[in-house]
Amino acid sequence: MSIQTNLQGRLRNTSLPYNQGLLPLFEAVVNSIHSVEEAQLSSSNGCITVEIIRNRQQDIEFDNASVKRGPETYRDILGFKITDNGIGFTEPNMTSFLTLDSDYKADKGGRGIGRLLWLKAFNKVNVNSVYRNDDSGLKLRTFTFTALSGVSDEKCTDASIETQRLTSVRLDGFKVKYRDASYKSTPTIANSLFEHCLWYFVREGGAPSIIVRDNDQAISLVQVYEEHMVSSAETEHITVKDQEFDLTHIRLRANSSHSHVIAFCAAKRLVKEESITGKIPGLYGKLHDESSEFIYACYVTSPFLDKTVRSERTGFDIMENSNGLFAHELSLDEIRDAVIAKATDYLSIFLEEKKLKAKDRLEDFVSRKAPRYRPILARIPEDKLIIDPNISDKELDLKLHRHLSDIEEQLLTDGHDVMNPKSNEAFSEYQKRLEKYLKTAEDIKRSDLANYVSHRRVILDILEKAIQRDSNGRYVREDLIHNLIMPMRCDSNEIMLDSCNLWLLDERLAFHDYLASDKTISSMPITNSIETKEPDILALNVFDNPILVSEGNKLPLASIVVIEIKRPMRNDAAEGEDKDPIEQAIGYLDRIRRGTVTTASSRPIPSSENIPGYCYVICDITSSIEKRCKIHDAVRTSDGLGYFFYHRIYNAYVEVVSFDRLVNAAKERNKAFFDKLGLPTI
Repeated sequence: MSIQTNLQGRLRNTSLPYNQGLLPLFEAVVNSIHSVEEAQLSSSNGCITVEIIRNRQQDIEFDNASVKRGPETYRDILGFKITDNGIGFTEPNMTSFLTLDSDYKADKGGRGIGRLLWLKAFNKVNVNSVYRNDDSGLKLRTFTFTALSGVSDEKCTDASIETQRLTSVRLDGFKVKYRDASYKSTPTIANSLFEHCLWYFVREGGAPSIIVRDNDQAISLVQVYEEHMVSSAETEHITVKDQEFDLTHIRLRANSSHSHVIAFCAAKRLVKEESITGKIPGLYGKLHDESSEFIYACYVTSPFLDKTVRSERTGFDIMENSNGLFAHELSLDEIRDAVIAKATDYLSIFLEEKKLKAKDRLEDFVSRKAPRYRPILARIPEDKLIIDPNISDKELDLKLHRHLSDIEEQLLTDGHDVMNPKSNEAFSEYQKRLEKYLKTAEDIKRSDLANYVSHRRVILDILEKAIQRDSNGRYVREDLIHNLIMPMRCDSNEIMLDSCNLWLLDERLAFHDYLASDKTISSMPITNSIETKEPDILALNVFDNPILVSEGNKLPLASIVVIEIKRPMRNDAAEGEDKDPIEQAIGYLDRIRRGTVTTASSRPIPSSENIPGYCYVICDITSSIEKRCKIHDAVRTSDGLGYFFYHRIYNAYVEVVSFDRLVNAAKERNKAFFDKLGLPTI
């Protein structure tokens, strides 16, 4: 009893991802290649034409990035017509076509389901085939193939005497979900078809002539092959767990759309490509040989891959990795590792230049921008340090930081183990483990110190750029500089000290009992004040609120420091607390004292009204600021970049610091550290 086949149900169970909508076209072209071979035509006599059928009514724009030609206009693709001069739909071939999962062409890698893929992406297929019948000369066979009716309207008649052997397969009604996810430009479609059929070009005997036509445009894949190839392919044989594999190493010209890939094939058809860029040390970007740039591809074929390929030829039924009960079975990981090892040997001579560039790029980055990583470079495997020479600073920093995190994690694990000597462990062995642990810990601490110093270098660079005028002739707002020194609207109970850069002004400000930024006086727990912002202060820019620091942890506190920040090159200072930043700073100090100052834990401070005050005004010395300084009888600093004076009535030292003086002084204080790390200080 024969078993009935439900075509529509079979189609539902056939998988074709949307982004592989051109695979049915590729399968049809491979069928034509086999048909030419079956007709015993040489590659020079075999001819295959692929015609792209487009909508004549509507033009669409498509950015053809893969061929670097910019936006181009293309009509929607309705289908494709594939024509060849192969053997055609003879009686045996037609019988095979009518048999799902036919093994008629099993020796050529046929799985008997290629035509199912046609109906996954297209609504209808029309076939016209003129073939030679040994008994009655040329015959013409025509039929239609759809999901609803299967094969219909089949006719077989005698062909006219003038007719030549020719078969055309027209794929009509390109389904929208596949069409939208597929390539649209003629060159890109031709390149993709070439890459899928590349094996047929590099094999012995070559491929027949394949032409892709689109209206008046025609692209020969033989010409594409000649443009892509750098040198003839090299082959070698490997064995992995008793399975035989043939590797074909190919160098493609750099104008190919390929990245460096491994191409897994089944029955001489491309099934799966995997990028290996970065998986071989130094394999980044284009490579160079004695003649030109190239992209590397390794084509892998094997009876094992032929046997395990999925019916739709979109992947393999092979475990990704094997372990436990299945450790004896061959996995993709094992195949991949063996192929990459051979690819590494093949490419070794071409990777030396890349490795040198990677070393220079890493050395330059660590020396100039990230000295924190220098102490741990020797602990990173050498092959992991061969990075892409064109990698961005951000990506390189992240890559090195991951290595640092791994080392720190291992250090933590070793730290727990080293505290517990192993049973029966000799003291000398334990001592070696301890010394190794301590050496790693020392390198980590050196890295932390280098990071601390280089962070200061970065902050100074940012501040120096922030006080410059931009291309529009404007200066940054004071809130940006304020946040750089200390985040706004928070106090020391809400942020970590590492978030503050008060060292820019004075290293001693790192030691405090309480720290507040852009907070009302009444909200500060050290003031016991009910006073809110007064109208003259409220009228100022909200970012003009002070940074308040109370130093020390002994009673009474050593001092109160108020820092007032103004926008670079601001030149509107005038008499009155709402206009004079010096008066503003002293006014804040006075209000805080009148509120009865306490410690951050609300402990009273005897005679808090007499606590010495330090007021810093950070601004550029414009003409209006200079005038206010003279009115306050301030003394100009020796470098001419600031003023200072002591206000006897308010018991306060006041200093006006220009941004240039702030940056210069911070650089001078940190110069020894920068020099030690090789960081520039200019």
